[in-house]
Amino acid sequence: MSREEQQRLIADFVNRRRWAVVGASQDRSKFGNRVFRNLRDAGYQVYAVNPKGGEVEGVQAYHALDDLPEPPEVIDLVVPPAVTNQVVKDAARLGISRVWMQPGAESEEAIAYCTSHGIQVVHGACAMVHRRLWS
Repeated sequence: MSREEQQRLIADFVNRRRWAVVGASQDRSKFGNRVFRNLRDAGYQVYAVNPKGGEVEGVQAYHALDDLPEPPEVIDLVVPPAVTNQVVKDAARLGISRVWMQPGAESEEAIAYCTSHGIQVVHGACAMVHRRLWS
């Protein structure tokens, strides 16, 4: 994908307002918490997904994508690559067509899976940085 195509894809993702952060954390020092807060503070509707459940920043954390009350427009992954590999399969099964893999979450396997299953994927870029550039 060319740089221009990547920038158009990022702009499309950033303009979507309903996101799920998979790997959202209760720990404010963790990147999953920072991404969640950044999106929420910018006015996005953000669902927290964490297998432990509980709460993140005072809102319910869902155990899995299947548990969300509605499908997100974008899934932002802040998890290890092995978890990413499974989450993209869940996304395909649920008909979710946009996945953002934060640096460190991506894997070649997951990227290839997205490509072969019609899921648009952004990787190698931080959503927090690009959201500021496009909003």
